[in-house]
Amino acid sequence: MSETEFELLDELYFVQHYSYIKETLKWEDERILDALSLLYEQGLIKCLRSPDEEIFGKVNFTEEGYSLFFLATKKGLMVHNTI
Repeated sequence: MSETEFELLDELYFVQHYSYIKETLKWEDERILDALSLLYEQGLIKCLRSPDEEIFGKVNFTEEGYSLFFLATKKGLMVHNTI
């Protein structure tokens, strides 16, 4: 897991909107979206349309990422806590 992915997972112990991630980490959009995509592909985060509406299946981070919420999965928390 890269340092970027680790730092991002650190912010996702609770449901967070993209704007919170951007404001908190102060990273470029491309860096955030790339890391979110990698974490999602590995099953380490969930993507949500609203705090209660999880997305199942493919997510286009370039088009949708800015409007979504994110949360670390149980697997993501376990990986994050063992590093």
